[in-house]
Amino acid sequence: MNQQEIFVRMAMLAWDHYVKRTDSLLDSLSDQQLQMEIAPGKNSGAYLLGHLVAINDTMISIFGLGERQYKNLDNAFVENPDRKGLSMPPISELRLNWKNQNKQLTEYFARLSPAEWFQKHTLMTEEDLINEPFRNKLSVLINRTNHLAWHYGQLLLLKS
Repeated sequence: MNQQEIFVRMAMLAWDHYVKRTDSLLDSLSDQQLQMEIAPGKNSGAYLLGHLVAINDTMISIFGLGERQYKNLDNAFVENPDRKGLSMPPISELRLNWKNQNKQLTEYFARLSPAEWFQKHTLMTEEDLINEPFRNKLSVLINRTNHLAWHYGQLLLLKS
């Protein structure tokens, strides 16, 4: 394995780990638990689930792999805070979106060669990549893994 392959493997293992942990946690939580706030005055579990689907969905377009599937969730889960009174899909639909999205992302990620992970993403220019080569597709995946891990920790609070 060369260095690029090692770095990509490390990042993909971390991503897969948190997707599986979050998947397992979501499967263990009832819809009623997901409706609860993680702490008084904080986001609900359902909001966090919709937020994760919407944010992770952006990787498809950022990596140039196709069109986003869940752009319709942006208003309720990205552009506005929880409890804004906006219409949200049922939790059962968000759960299905989560599962389908992770299947799709796994398929898309498998298509990328190690070298492609170190290329620019669609939110940057060639000049950006020359000046900041660490701002590549792999860095987006690492940041999204950290984002997922953060919200996984919040969702764990619904277990108690």
